[in-house]
Amino acid sequence: MKVQIAEVSEAPLDVAAHSAATRNAAAGAEVSFCGVVRDHDHGRTVVELEYTSHPSAAGILRQVADEIAADPAVLAVAVSHRIGELGIGDVALVASVTAAHRQQAFASCQRLVDEVKARLPIWKRQVFDDGTDEWVNCP
Repeated sequence: MKVQIAEVSEAPLDVAAHSAATRNAAAGAEVSFCGVVRDHDHGRTVVELEYTSHPSAAGILRQVADEIAADPAVLAVAVSHRIGELGIGDVALVASVTAAHRQQAFASCQRLVDEVKARLPIWKRQVFDDGTDEWVNCP
């Protein structure tokens, strides 16, 4: 099985566990990506985020992971998206891909992240330092 992890979780994401899950003796490259909560957006100071998901989110995440894993160049995939309240610096998205060569691993990890961002039904509520908030539809 090429997909080692595909989860939507309220728990903090373990970046090292995703990396370890994709390790493979045939892999010459592992590329991991962490989407981290930053302290600003469009010139405004962000103090926290809240992610809310549709009940189908876990299934869609698995579909995306399976599609990336179907590429013969990909040896293993691990991906998770966090939901709930997150603070500045918290990891919201982890993606890890292994392949025989670095170009394949980089391209596949980028494709994985891009597809997750485009298709996963998760919405983000940003809270700003002035007490206002804003909802952003991720897909």
